[in-house]
Amino acid sequence: MSPAMRDGREASTDRRRQRVSAALKDAARRGAPISVSSVARQAGVDRTFLYRHRDLLALVHAAELEPDRRDPASVSPVSPLSLQADLANAQARNARLNARVQQLERRLSELMGEQAWRESGIGAQPDVEELQRTTARLEQRNVELARTIEERETELEASRAANRELTRALNQRG
Repeated sequence: MSPAMRDGREASTDRRRQRVSAALKDAARRGAPISVSSVARQAGVDRTFLYRHRDLLALVHAAELEPDRRDPASVSPVSPLSLQADLANAQARNARLNARVQQLERRLSELMGEQAWRESGIGAQPDVEELQRTTARLEQRNVELARTIEERETELEASRAANRELTRALNQRG
């Protein structure tokens, strides 16, 4: 790119940047709603121009957040002292939450260690009596389920026999 072309391009960019700044000031003065699209439209530039120039985009976003100074209802009653108090409270809460997270991490580590110890077989043997009671309960449940299956199979066989009889009777009529 020749120096003359580069200089022309820089001059064009400077003019567009000035138009964007003027459009922002004008919109703020008029109390008009500010957005990337409205500023780009008023400045006669493409929105991509604003997105390529992060400093201008930051100015637009900052202006979007500014309350309308002409409207007393839009001025926030927030003072620097109240913001500092909120910040101090948030920092104290963060410290409490960090302490709680560390406590929970220690407890989780202990529990996982105990579980690994038990699962490795190195730890204490499980309660044999409890295992025997569980086995007896499961065996009893198994017997009950086997009995239920037998009853259902008997009922199913009876239903099949009844169906065969009905089918035979229908076939003999026809």
